[in-house]
Amino acid sequence: MLEIQHLTKTYGNKKAVDDLSLTINAGEIYGFIGHNGAGKTTTLKSVVGILKFDSGEIKVNGISVKDDPVAVKRNIAYIPDNPDLYEFMSGISYLNFIADIFDVKEPARSAKIKEYGDLFGLTSDLAQPISAYSHGMKQKLAVISALIHEPKLMIMDEPFVGLDPSAAHILKGLMRELCDNGGAIFFSTHVLEVAEKLCDKVAIIKDGKLITSGTMEEVKGNSSLETVFLQSENGNV
Repeated sequence: MLEIQHLTKTYGNKKAVDDLSLTINAGEIYGFIGHNGAGKTTTLKSVVGILKFDSGEIKVNGISVKDDPVAVKRNIAYIPDNPDLYEFMSGISYLNFIADIFDVKEPARSAKIKEYGDLFGLTSDLAQPISAYSHGMKQKLAVISALIHEPKLMIMDEPFVGLDPSAAHILKGLMRELCDNGGAIFFSTHVLEVAEKLCDKVAIIKDGKLITSGTMEEVKGNSSLETVFLQSENGNV
């Protein structure tokens, strides 16, 4: 589904990502763990085509992000850590705008908007301008907009930030459902307890370099993910 091969990205003299290779397969929820500035967001932005990278290759379903970024974007959805929405639009206008971009036809688009709007308790607020939304409401709208075209791969940067416990629970269920239906998810998070319970596989990155990766059982062994992460920060992994 997603192949990251020897990805390297520098800013000046600093290597934000240093020779990173990962493979995320269909059906997998893959967690990406690291401290602030470790290279997580740079990696995710490179995957979705927002950042150009210095060397390496990224492929989604065998399609190169470098060679055909538009084809890649048709199959993916991206939720950044701080969704930058068009606040002059209403919620429903924004969702229809996203549906237009991905050519989601009626009646499928209305059905999806109602399904996810009701699920997240946002339907009654969709007529309101996004500028009037709380941070949590904006996060919910971003999640709905990401799901509306039924992506095969979801890339998410700290997706649970700003969500209340109910919405976070719903999102976790939708993530598993997407993967059970043949999709894949690659997401960063600082909430290690969530990652440990939710993820099939996990990777830990430090200073741009991959420290460890594999199934949750392979990475944490008899310890907790938090223990392994803290050990990695101290150079013990």
